Amino acid sequence: MKFDLCKKILDNISQVIVGKRGPTELLLVALLADGHVLLEDVPGLGKTLIAKSLAKTIGGTFKRVQFTPDLLPSDITGFNVYNQQTGQFMFQSGPVMSNVLLADEINRTIPRTQSSLLESMEERQVTVDGTTMPLPHPFFVMATQNPIELEGTFPLPEAQLDRFLLKVDLGYPGKKDEIAILDRFQEADPSLELKAVTDPEQLTTLQHARKKIRVSPPVKEYIADIVRGTRSHGALRLGASPRGSLGLMRTGQALAALRGRDYVLPDDIKELVIPVLVHRLILKEEERLRGGTPEHILVEIIKHTPVPAPTD
Repeated sequence: MKFDLCKKILDNISQVIVGKRGPTELLLVALLADGHVLLEDVPGLGKTLIAKSLAKTIGGTFKRVQFTPDLLPSDITGFNVYNQQTGQFMFQSGPVMSNVLLADEINRTIPRTQSSLLESMEERQVTVDGTTMPLPHPFFVMATQNPIELEGTFPLPEAQLDRFLLKVDLGYPGKKDEIAILDRFQEADPSLELKAVTDPEQLTTLQHARKKIRVSPPVKEYIADIVRGTRSHGALRLGASPRGSLGLMRTGQALAALRGRDYVLPDDIKELVIPVLVHRLILKEEERLRGGTPEHILVEIIKHTPVPAPTD
């Protein structure tokens, strides 16, 4: 099956990344579903390393941008430079012209620069001085936020958060994994020796093949019931939009492909509800003051939403 390549990708990344099989799977799910990922975690957990390892594994280009308050949209998209020898303007491409882009601390730059990246994420193109250029295929953005430092930040508006297909937490490693990290990196950085197991063209083919994974009417109804449950929940001021429903279907197809199936199960959807929907919900103020979280509400919605019987 063509999706056997997914296991090779995961196994290759695991040569560098220790104990993060679950988050790595979610990154590959987002990539297969042609979406982008928001990582909200503390520094030092390997976000750059996992992005670089993914780019090397798929044989793609990798760029990293450290977002700062003085970063301009042209620093992301690129700009035209006048060539005195030819008398013409030449386009100097920005980091957005890559297969994997790590947007580090995206909430530390001004909204105008945030919007320039998010427009590229949605439209898969950049426009500079009236000229529109397509982005490479595949184009995958991993944006990071530091959840503990809020001073001097520009939080992403809800409409922009909704553009991210998944929100993924890496989390601290366990003791055994931490010792394994020390052993693996004691003498050298294994990411420097990492080899590609595929290429961007093959990955684009997988993205197209993912769309053919079957989603039965009962599973679609299950998706709709969960998303509608967020809109009617008393603790939420704003529930998930139809983009959330589409996100659950697309990631469900990708996860089924990773698991070697050509159809989506309700369990696939249940596993993806939190990473797909958690950043799309807005709590009521009184619920937030009581210590409620979107994660707890989604767990409650999953618990009370009837699961359709499998048909495959």
